[in-house]
Amino acid sequence: MKSKLSSVMEDYLETIAMLKKRGDGVVRVRDISALLNVKNPTVNAALKTLSVKGYVVHERYGYVTLTVKGEEKAYDIQRKHDMLFKFLTDILGVDRHTASFDACKMEHAISPKTSIRLTKFIEFSEEGLNKENPQWLKNFKHYLETGKKPSCNMRKVKK
Repeated sequence: MKSKLSSVMEDYLETIAMLKKRGDGVVRVRDISALLNVKNPTVNAALKTLSVKGYVVHERYGYVTLTVKGEEKAYDIQRKHDMLFKFLTDILGVDRHTASFDACKMEHAISPKTSIRLTKFIEFSEEGLNKENPQWLKNFKHYLETGKKPSCNMRKVKK
């Protein structure tokens, strides 16, 4: 069976993984239903799809468990979300609420190649971000606030 998941199915995996980390480590249909704001039959239909594709184990009226494949996929989705959230907040200066919403939408559409590149960009930028904002980021923030690019004060090199 085709293993490509829709963004909705990816949201279910991400939610199951999040619920597993919270509380007692047990995931119930009603918990998923409440968090995603959908009815129990909708959750059960999604779990059936995820079960057939090998991402979850779920017995009717039982707990929901991620398979190894499901855990790996949920981790990958969460990693993308975290990376996009960091980029949106730390680099672009987007507020946390908007960044979280946008990262949730973007995590499903970004290609693996772009995800890797963006992760490397963030890693490359982090050293400067952890200390003091690097000049290029200060310049970008100035541009966002004023709409004007800062003038370059580079010294001319003598020949």
